[in-house]
Amino acid sequence: MTIDTTEHSSACACCGDMLRQRFDRRRFLHLSAGAMAFAAAPQLAFAASGNYEAMLLSCIDPRFPAPVMNYMKHRHLVGKYSQFNIAGASIGVVAPAFKTWAPAFWDNLGASIQLHNIKKVIVINHRDCGAAKIAYGADAVKDKAAETETHKNALMEFKKQLAETQPALKSELGLMALDGKLESFNLVG
Repeated sequence: MTIDTTEHSSACACCGDMLRQRFDRRRFLHLSAGAMAFAAAPQLAFAASGNYEAMLLSCIDPRFPAPVMNYMKHRHLVGKYSQFNIAGASIGVVAPAFKTWAPAFWDNLGASIQLHNIKKVIVINHRDCGAAKIAYGADAVKDKAAETETHKNALMEFKKQLAETQPALKSELGLMALDGKLESFNLVG
């Protein structure tokens, strides 16, 4: 295979890496096999649009992707939801300290409704949340009772705003502990 390099050099940002690699039958077969494996992956069997169960709203905290995924697996929802991660989960959407972030969530929710025909929003806040402390101050999370109340208030405010903006959607609200256990607040909404 020959590549015309009169327009581009191996230093070209757009295709320099491609031009530096060797192109032969072995490389072609390697790339083709990778593409076929990617296309055959079961989780890719779903279309970009369709009927899905929910949108998951969770936090960006690096400690929580695995526990949140385990929770969704336990509920048999893997591959059946869209996801939006923002610092603080519901706190990132409703706290006045983060008011400029809210439009990004609501716009993404609108896209998920349009593309995925979701029926509900599952919101998982978590304990020991730095965004809660930033948004509401250290006293809001000074002990377990204060922390629980802070998250419960944010989750209920989220539910209220969801009902105002998307009355057809239900909500499931929870607070996850560091060990992955979920405390539900008004689980079915």
